[in-house]
Amino acid sequence: MQEAPGLRHLAHLDVELAAPIELGDGPRGRRRIIPIIGGTVTGERLSGEILNLGADWQTVLSDGTAELDTRYAMRSHDGASIDIRNFGYRHGPKDVLDALGRGEAVDPSLYYMRTQPRFETGDARYAWLNRIVCIGTGARLANGVRVSFFEVL
Repeated sequence: MQEAPGLRHLAHLDVELAAPIELGDGPRGRRRIIPIIGGTVTGERLSGEILNLGADWQTVLSDGTAELDTRYAMRSHDGASIDIRNFGYRHGPKDVLDALGRGEAVDPSLYYMRTQPRFETGDARYAWLNRIVCIGTGARLANGVRVSFFEVL
């Protein structure tokens, strides 16, 4: 039997968001687009800025679960352009999700927000990002999201 893989911290992302664009109810749930307008990336191996480019194409399912489907770009501290696609789920008790929806500060341990980020770059200095598997933990803030990415070893 194989041992469970370990995790190594990759980076914290503080992502700034604009107001959601509500698309209304679709066949799978309530659809919305949340523009990504900036932010920072801080980590030992990956740091830089989130560009004003991208969005979360989110679907809120009938049970309140938010299906997260984000695509955005960053520029590393040394000038590399890196594409980030991040998929995941946020769910929890109704009162907690309602508080998040009102923009209230909520302890992230009270709800589940996990993601699967994928990276792509043509910059040789960061080519290793094209070949790693990561997971993310997140917290919804009033005007943004804080996500921590961990490389699966």
